[in-house]
Amino acid sequence: MNAPYSPHASGPPPPRQDHVPKGANPLRRTSDRVESWLGGLLLLALVLGLPVAAIGAGLTAYDASMQAVRTQAEQRQEVTARLTSVTEGVTTDVKQPAHIRWTDADGVVRTGTTLVKAGTPAGATVKVWTDRDTGSLTRAPLSEHVASVNGWFAGSVAAAGVGLGYLAARAGTRRLLDRGRYAQWDAEWARVEPLWSGRHRC
Repeated sequence: MNAPYSPHASGPPPPRQDHVPKGANPLRRTSDRVESWLGGLLLLALVLGLPVAAIGAGLTAYDASMQAVRTQAEQRQEVTARLTSVTEGVTTDVKQPAHIRWTDADGVVRTGTTLVKAGTPAGATVKVWTDRDTGSLTRAPLSEHVASVNGWFAGSVAAAGVGLGYLAARAGTRRLLDRGRYAQWDAEWARVEPLWSGRHRC
């Protein structure tokens, strides 16, 4: 039997085992290592995928909206029309329908109905948008501001989707691993419990 080390004994002291190598923790299970690795991979996918998805979706939506802006700008034109009926009401913050008349590029007089501020007198001029081919009234074409808003909105939705996908993947991975851990615990308890319960029997 070896005697305990004494400071008066000759020879170097025994080496100290203060440093524990990484991964040598006996309580660290294989499933814990798998979860750590998968968590790192998912985090890497989030860091790389989120900006790519957001920028890609935003640019795609912006380009599609700008294409609509250019198409509508080519198909529609703004003309000056004259009111032929007096709108009712005295408030200036509410628009009401009124009859208008204008002359198209071919010299044809056309009539229609549009929304103008309440109280606008008959004979006043208003700006309206018409279709270049049919000459009928239509809405104003989309603006570049709308295209920018659509791009930002699509990018934000894509970023949120990637973030939710990351959270769902993390939760699903942990749930699957926990299911395996519980099964392992049940199997180990089934082997150990009879020994422990027999030890305490009288």
